[in-house]
Amino acid sequence: MKKGFILIALLCCWCAQLMAQSASIKGKVLNNGNGESWVNVLLEKTNHATATDSLGNFKLDSISPGQYKLVTSHLNFEPYTKEITVVAGQSLTIDIDLSALAKSGTLKDVVISGTMKAVSRLESPVPVEVYTPAFFKKNPTPSIFDALQNVNGVRPQLNCNICNTGDIHINGLEGPYTMVLIDGMPIVSSLGSVYGLSGIPNSLVERIEIVKGPASSLYGSEAVGGLINIITQKPQNAPRLSADLMSTTWGEYNADLGFSLKAGKRASVLTGINYFNFQNRVDRNHDNFTDVTLQHRISVFQKWNFDRKESRLFSLAGRYMYEDRWGGDMRWSKRYRGGNEIYGESIYTNRAELLGNYQLPVNEKLFFSFSLINHDQDSRYGTTSYIANQKIAFGQLVWDKQMGVHDWLAGTALRYTYYDDNTPGTANANDMNQPEKTWLPGIFLQDEISLASKHKLLLGFRYDHNNIHGSIYTPRIAYKWSVNDNNIIRLNAGTGFRVVNLFTEDHAALTGARDVIVEDDLKPERSYNANLNFIKKMYFNSGTFIGLDATAFYTWFTNRIVPDYESNVEQIIYNNLNGHAVSKGISLNTDINFINGLKFIVGGTLMENTLTENGKTVQQMLTEKFTGTWAVSYKIRPLHLAIDYTGNVYSPMRLPLLGDLDPRNPRSPWWSIQNIQFTYDGFKKLELYAGVKNLLNWTPAKSTPFLIARSNDPFDKNVMFNDKGQVVATPDNPYALTFDPSYVYAPNQGIRGFLGIRFKLN
Repeated sequence: MKKGFILIALLCCWCAQLMAQSASIKGKVLNNGNGESWVNVLLEKTNHATATDSLGNFKLDSISPGQYKLVTSHLNFEPYTKEITVVAGQSLTIDIDLSALAKSGTLKDVVISGTMKAVSRLESPVPVEVYTPAFFKKNPTPSIFDALQNVNGVRPQLNCNICNTGDIHINGLEGPYTMVLIDGMPIVSSLGSVYGLSGIPNSLVERIEIVKGPASSLYGSEAVGGLINIITQKPQNAPRLSADLMSTTWGEYNADLGFSLKAGKRASVLTGINYFNFQNRVDRNHDNFTDVTLQHRISVFQKWNFDRKESRLFSLAGRYMYEDRWGGDMRWSKRYRGGNEIYGESIYTNRAELLGNYQLPVNEKLFFSFSLINHDQDSRYGTTSYIANQKIAFGQLVWDKQMGVHDWLAGTALRYTYYDDNTPGTANANDMNQPEKTWLPGIFLQDEISLASKHKLLLGFRYDHNNIHGSIYTPRIAYKWSVNDNNIIRLNAGTGFRVVNLFTEDHAALTGARDVIVEDDLKPERSYNANLNFIKKMYFNSGTFIGLDATAFYTWFTNRIVPDYESNVEQIIYNNLNGHAVSKGISLNTDINFINGLKFIVGGTLMENTLTENGKTVQQMLTEKFTGTWAVSYKIRPLHLAIDYTGNVYSPMRLPLLGDLDPRNPRSPWWSIQNIQFTYDGFKKLELYAGVKNLLNWTPAKSTPFLIARSNDPFDKNVMFNDKGQVVATPDNPYALTFDPSYVYAPNQGIRGFLGIRFKLN
């Protein structure tokens, strides 16, 4: 018994001696002079970690003497690091200021897309999702079109198995319902919706803001299903030089270059160049057609910012893009372009854009913004030529005024669109070419009312007059309740409208396989929308953060424009739906950050998009009922190694068949594209990254006997028709098919490795 007491006494003395020799670190984490709560503070390569309290205080105890690196981590800030020396028995005090380390792309970010004015994302009554280049670097891609595949509820949809052109779906609604802007300017529409998203240099992107649901009361036509606003970097904040070079084992080569400099005392300029080249003919499904379109693209973007008195805004930007893409028979070359010997789809794109924003030199906050676009298209789909030109001129004057509890925004806009092509879409009753010229003047008014410290009400109204369709009204209302700093509820309701441009309705109609039929004068679509959004942030004593962003949405459409693939396999017939359409569902985004560097970004959307006509309701073509996305990241700090595992999953969707005998499945299977990336950042100014795309080597060709109908007879030379124009089954054509590449719902590119390098000089 006595020995036991002696042993206990010796242990107590030993522990007391250790306590006397060990040290502690305490301090405060500040942001603009205020304590910042729930910031993770840790000693690298040790188990010492904690999180700041509600006042920003932290303390680390029982630290052995030695050299350490003190590191902070937080969702809203870049890491802070400091080399420290711990002396035995010392209590070290360190105060940390994170003000200069605020990240873009966080809940505290300033956003503009929801209300057309710069507000904190937390304060915006309209829910806005923000994605930064850091998010898209988890799965590097050669274009923004491809990059959006990992955003929950947003899907890049391919519309042609041969030319691989596509559009952006938001919550299951097709590309024509999504407005795409650059720096708030609506420059991507119609032809640009199909070809304009390729080649926007990723190096110039500061963030991408996404609003899901109608935004027509502020942005007008095409913002029916939502909008994507690509915000480019400010030249004065951009690195002097940046480069991102990547290649894949399939022979894809992509380069993104960025340069910034001061141009005199009052101007700064940012230049970005994107170059993409893929010339490898691949036919893994053995149909003698290219699995992936060959492309050669260059895009140059330049943005100027000018310093003016009283910090008034003036920016000017321009972009030029040229692309040469083709797909088709593996034997095709340019000498067959437009002929009937060897089938190919060859597309030349020339696109120029100019946009600017200028604050008027008056006491009131008045802003004038404008954009000019010219898009030339020269395409051959087999023997069918598609020659098109589109010009868009847009100007907008906005007045921003704070009056007590009222925050007013008023403006007037004018949009002119010139569109001409060699299809029936621009022919008059006498089959004479008649370019489409559309004038769309409008006015809008918005009042954001601070009802109380935690309650905001937004009222908005827009009036537009289309020279073809007449007057269009789009009101909206939004309400935000900040229950507390960690719980926010938003309710939005409003209407939207969309006028018609036939090319964007479904450009698969122009692949040479079908004729375009417009039965009646198409009327503008109208939509009525409501959505409920809830944001919750949870902080734990362990330093773990969980963020939830949930939305329920419902949209009712009248005059919905629907392409009919099934009445006649030789045609696509367009008409307004004699009934209604509904888009509804729920969406959840989750961010989980652990103190050890493990992060999860997981999202899922459950939706239903239906068309109802003559009492019959069917699922919308090429629309899934469930989509899920994820990005799992882990940083091994001692090795300077980051691991990113990204992917998406989609439920079955209804697919266009060519008749009752078509042996292909009328519905797609469940499918998923998954990727992994390893990034080493141990160098001062360099990052090396490598990985594998499409880990499962999944392609749609694995679940169907063929993708392209009659690829062996692309000019239908051996197809027999009866006197009603219907295809007749023959021994050579037992399924009664015609050549058609519109059976497509997913990329046809298999597993491939990639390797890249990033360089940045500030």
